[in-house]
Amino acid sequence: METSKIKTQNVPSGVHPLLAKRWSARAFNGKPISQTELNTLFEAASWSASSMNEQPWKYLYAHKQNKESFEKMWSCLLPGNQAWTTKGSVLILSLAEKNFDYKNRPNRHYMHDVGAANTQLLLQAAQQEIYGHMMGGFDMDKTIETFDIPENLEPVCFMVLGYLDEAETLEEPFKSRETAPRNRKPVDEFVTEV
Repeated sequence: METSKIKTQNVPSGVHPLLAKRWSARAFNGKPISQTELNTLFEAASWSASSMNEQPWKYLYAHKQNKESFEKMWSCLLPGNQAWTTKGSVLILSLAEKNFDYKNRPNRHYMHDVGAANTQLLLQAAQQEIYGHMMGGFDMDKTIETFDIPENLEPVCFMVLGYLDEAETLEEPFKSRETAPRNRKPVDEFVTEV
């Protein structure tokens, strides 16, 4: 597909092809993701590293076929994300446990660990030709209220998953964003030998 070819351009040699393949797509074709495929993605997340092996991630999800549940999740997104997520196959809300199970002490690594699990989920998805997009653009208060999220959990991000469609199916400004080349900071801008 043209869209995925564009997104793997300019990836340095030596970088694993799966890392180059993963990108934050917006154009989805609405094809359902089976529960078996989705379970594999959650299994991939479960193998992520975490402080004290705490595994502080939790996931809520809704398949597009379950209109009521999907709409409930979709309604928590900000309008800029609602505009293009309607053809996604699955919406996921990732949550983080803020404290360790042991003695309920604060876990200062909880967001890092959930981010790592989310990344593993998306890499596994890319391996299965499923693409995802993490979104921080959601209404935090509405999300907490809608899903009755307890105090010990913090919403991290929403994700939409689906199979790729052509960028031309999107309206602007999303079409241009979908086809824009990926760019990354040069390594020497964020790495310093000491």
